Amino acid sequence: MRRPIDEFVAAWDALSGSRGEEGGWLGIAVTSVGKCELMAARRCPGNEESLLVRFPTARLGSSERLPEGRGFEVVRADPRGDGKTWIALSRKESGSPELFSEMVGDVAGAMDASTGEGEDAVLRTMLRRVRMWQQFMSRGAVPLSPEAELGLVGELVFMVALMDSGISTEEVLRGWVGPDDALQDFLLGDGAIEVKATMSSSGFPVKIASLEQLDDSVASPLFLAAVRFAREDDGLTLPEIVAEAEQRLGGEPGSVDFLKERLMVAGYTELHSRHYTRRFKRKEMRVFSMSEGFPRLTTGTVPVGVTRALYEINLDHAGDFLLDLEAALKLLGVNG
Repeated sequence: MRRPIDEFVAAWDALSGSRGEEGGWLGIAVTSVGKCELMAARRCPGNEESLLVRFPTARLGSSERLPEGRGFEVVRADPRGDGKTWIALSRKESGSPELFSEMVGDVAGAMDASTGEGEDAVLRTMLRRVRMWQQFMSRGAVPLSPEAELGLVGELVFMVALMDSGISTEEVLRGWVGPDDALQDFLLGDGAIEVKATMSSSGFPVKIASLEQLDDSVASPLFLAAVRFAREDDGLTLPEIVAEAEQRLGGEPGSVDFLKERLMVAGYTELHSRHYTRRFKRKEMRVFSMSEGFPRLTTGTVPVGVTRALYEINLDHAGDFLLDLEAALKLLGVNG
C-alpha cells in the first residue's frame, strides 16, 4: 500500500533554499521502516528532493549497479559518516516533482510490506521497486494511449476470469507476462494464452502484432482469448477495473503489491487515473485454439523473405476453433 507522503513534502519544503556543503546532504528524519530510517533530504547544491534510507546492517556489493531512470537517480550516500549503508533516491532537475512524490510514496509503501522478511529484504524491495519505476519511466511516464488502455483492460478482465475459474492468484499473477512485452500475455501450464480486446460492434476484429504471436510452434498449446467491450454508462473505467482486480485478490498485501508492480511495468500508475474516463462494459469473451486451419500468419506460413507482419483477423470467421475456457485450461494442464 502506498505510504502517505505529506510529511516528506513538508520536510522538503522546510529544506528548500537551505545551504550546505558542496556535495553534502540536508535531511530531516521522517519515519522508519522496521530498523531502517527514512529521511526527506536535499543534496547541495542542486536542491532536488531526495529520499535517504539508512540500513543499519544490510550491505550492497561494491560492484552492484544501482537503477537510474528518466527523472531520477539512485546513489550510495553517507550523510553522517557512520559507515552504514545509505541509499539516496533523488529527483533529477528534469524530473516531475509530482511524479517523484508519487514514486517515493510507492517505494516506501512497498518497503513497509516487506519488513517482516528482514532488513535485507527491505533493501532488495526498495531496489526492485525502483527498477519497476525505471521501466515505467522508460515508456515516457505518460498516460496510456487509447489502444494500450483497451489492451490492459482486456488483460485485467481475463485475469479475473482465470481466477474465477479456480486458478490460484499466485499462478495467475506469475503467469501474467504481458507487461514485459512477451509474445503472449499469459504463460500458464504447458502453453500460453494471448489476450485481445475490441470495442467494435461490427464483426469481431483483433489486431495481431507479429508472426510469432499466434504461432503454436513457439508455445504449445496456444490459445487466443478475445474480449469484446462496449462503451456504456454502466461500464467501468480502467482505474475501477484495477480496483476490482485488487479486491479479487482478497486484500492480500503481497499479491496486491505484485499486481501494482506489474501494472507499473505495463505503463499504468494511479497518478494518471484522472485521464482514464472511458467506461468499458464486457459483452462477450471467446476462446480459440491455435491449430491448423486457424486464420493467422506465422513464420512457417508466409512466403520466404517476409520477416514481420501486423495484421487483423475477423474472429467471426473462426468459429470452428471455439472452445470454452475450462477446456482450454484443461489442455494447458492447469488445475482449476
